[in-house]
Amino acid sequence: MSGTSRRKTRVLAASLALVLAGGALAACSASDGRETIRFAFAKPEAIPYMKELVQKYNSSQDKVNVVLDTSGVDAFSAGFVRGDPPDIGLNNYNQETARFIQRCAMSDLSGTAAAKSVREDLTPFMDQFGVCPGRTSAIPYSIMGAAVIYNKEIFQKQGLDVPTTWDELIAVCEKLKAAGITPFYATFADSWTIGQGWYDYTVGGTLNTVAFFDDLAKEGVNVGPTSQVSFQKDQAAPVDKMLELSKYVNKDAPSRAYGDGNTAMAKGEAAMYMQGPWAFGEIAKAAPDLQLGMFPLPVTNNAGDLKARINMDLAAWIPEASKHHAAARAFLEYLYQPEVIKAYNESQLGFMPTKNAPPVADERILGLQKYIDAGEMYQGSTQLVPRAIPIMNYVQAIMLGSDPAKILSNIDADYARLAYRQQ
Repeated sequence: MSGTSRRKTRVLAASLALVLAGGALAACSASDGRETIRFAFAKPEAIPYMKELVQKYNSSQDKVNVVLDTSGVDAFSAGFVRGDPPDIGLNNYNQETARFIQRCAMSDLSGTAAAKSVREDLTPFMDQFGVCPGRTSAIPYSIMGAAVIYNKEIFQKQGLDVPTTWDELIAVCEKLKAAGITPFYATFADSWTIGQGWYDYTVGGTLNTVAFFDDLAKEGVNVGPTSQVSFQKDQAAPVDKMLELSKYVNKDAPSRAYGDGNTAMAKGEAAMYMQGPWAFGEIAKAAPDLQLGMFPLPVTNNAGDLKARINMDLAAWIPEASKHHAAARAFLEYLYQPEVIKAYNESQLGFMPTKNAPPVADERILGLQKYIDAGEMYQGSTQLVPRAIPIMNYVQAIMLGSDPAKILSNIDADYARLAYRQQ
């Protein structure tokens, strides 16, 4: 059976499971008098936490019964197609979710207390994935900040300060190298670790990614060597910086994968690591007492250019097709109660998207707090490139020796072709 056939089979099976579950839910609702809603949640590492939260909500009142649905993105998408989507979702906010927002399949949440509690300066980051005019179709719940993870003990022993400019960063790398310490541990065997880290950090630390991708969309079929904006024109310099930094990595980087990187950092085999907070838990399994921190990658010689790479890790939405809007909104408001949203984000090392949110308590991510508070942040290029373009494979090819100019030109050509097909 082909990969496509297997995927279709999985989606159909998941869809059938949801249909059967729907019948069971209806029966449950009829027997206990509560209105039952299906809550879509697909962040694997947080499912145990969310199960407890749902149980707590269900026991706190007697009008709504929330059933957690962890079927996954494919099943949720199939539900939209069938006209039977979940009643409320809290999922990673990306181009898959945006497809339904662009088609106005999500209800307007602008009148909810939850939506009014969210920072206005996050709207451009949400809108980067698409909008339904006149609606607030989804609202952020958790912001993940990614940056350079560094070993505080190594920095302290070597008398190093956290660098805030490009020249300072290179100086730190040279001092570490002279001391026989690998500056960066790299895992180039996994393309996504290059994309979300090395590539995203250098591009986002140099360009205004909101403006770049807006302008790129306006260029459409004209994206290329003569367009006002393009990958080959605007991203060449940051990609060169990425390659320059790659001189300071472990010699076996091309054959090392994400798990290897976490193990190496736990053993103190390198001073820095370009990863997100999800790596902390893995590192802590082997070295629970290791002192780690985070700082934005400096790519220019102006410390004022420093920004944190973020993604809207979770966003909440309620489909138009739900038959339980009031019950879904009641649960939405519960999720955004200050103590509830704070506890969730603390458990996942996330930053709260709400106004006047307290600072994070975990020292490992505290180094990004002031940048997120000030709005000095960006979403990674890899998140914003359409899925039809294999951006992760492209940047891995660059890192492993392919001609950067040729690869960036290929990305421009892909963009133009995609724009042509979408006309």
